[in-house]
Amino acid sequence: MTLTTLEHPPVDALDLATIMGALADEHRLAIVRTLAADGERVCGTFDLGISKATRSHHLKILRESGVTQTRVEGTRRIVALRRDDLEARFPGLLDALLDAAAR
Repeated sequence: MTLTTLEHPPVDALDLATIMGALADEHRLAIVRTLAADGERVCGTFDLGISKATRSHHLKILRESGVTQTRVEGTRRIVALRRDDLEARFPGLLDALLDAAAR
């Protein structure tokens, strides 16, 4: 059995430009808004109206930018928002972005 390990940037390596670029896409922003409202979710449960491959691509960009964290449990990938890490590195950023996106 192969154990899948996904790479996540450490808190001190989170980069504002990379995070802002990741959140500049409407689908990725929708994922973040959903996670902020509902908490962690299995990656296949996001209803974005896009293909599975495109959804996976967006989730990968969010993970690699440090916005989300994904853990593997069997065949499921569970995605969570890295709210505490983002708040530690860029205080107020996530709440400001979510507030702006809600308007």
